[in-house]
Amino acid sequence: MDLLGLIGNTPLIDLGFLSPRPDHVQLFAKAEWLNPGGSLKDRPVKSMLTQAIDSGLLTPDKTILDSSSGNAGISYAMIGAAFGYKVTIVIPGNASEERKMRMRAHGATLIETDPLEGYDQALRHVRALYAKEPANYFFCDQYSNQSNVLAHYHHTGAELLSQMPKPISHFVCGVGTGGSLTGIARRLKENNSHIKIIGVRPQVWPGIEGLKPLGSGDDIVPAIYDSSLVDHWIDVSSDEAKMMCQTLAEHGYFVGQSSGAYLAACQTLMASLSHGVVTTLLCDGGERYFSTRLWQS
Repeated sequence: MDLLGLIGNTPLIDLGFLSPRPDHVQLFAKAEWLNPGGSLKDRPVKSMLTQAIDSGLLTPDKTILDSSSGNAGISYAMIGAAFGYKVTIVIPGNASEERKMRMRAHGATLIETDPLEGYDQALRHVRALYAKEPANYFFCDQYSNQSNVLAHYHHTGAELLSQMPKPISHFVCGVGTGGSLTGIARRLKENNSHIKIIGVRPQVWPGIEGLKPLGSGDDIVPAIYDSSLVDHWIDVSSDEAKMMCQTLAEHGYFVGQSSGAYLAACQTLMASLSHGVVTTLLCDGGERYFSTRLWQS
């Protein structure tokens, strides 16, 4: 098995200890931090890059280019290194130092943008960079690339359905690029149209790394994100995400901020249910956030 073979087929974890009524409301999550790049993003980046190579869009003379909050950047750097490609990532300056270090370890070049401008500024910058030198780059554009969605439709969503011991009633997920929510939700709803999709939304920026505060006015809405799939939104604060990360750590699981946000939303949801089977994702591990305020007491 090579590096790409290690991506996906992550285990399903029973997190029933977080449920207020575990006999009636159950909670399961996919352990996505066990991918070799340490996050959920290995899945779409593998899909996007292999498709681009197969189609001839990505050739050895081009540098892989995209913007990222950090995790996709690691996946690009790792898989790009395995394939022998140069990688350039445009990233908000407030991305955790651990993630920047991992990207540089794989040989990626980083361009940092103003952290107060958020992910949208990184996306604007990468588009401008590509427009100036289109012959030198393969702009993967994870915000618009349908292979991002298809990776989750064909793999993450399908795995979730095959691993679940009981029928799913709810799936809880946020929006970064929109790929995981859109792909997984489509697969789940095709299997059972009664499954409810619960969107997780940070209250403000800067707030929770990897999640967009959709509805703030000037947000760039990812082209691949299908808002019609979301049945209900739950707003989560960065403090709530942090507290849930701490709670999970006390039970032995060490996860990052978006995972904490998803689980905080799951708890809010479960408190309103008399019965149900709730599912979500644990997108990455907590080790890459030591330099942020997440783990500061």
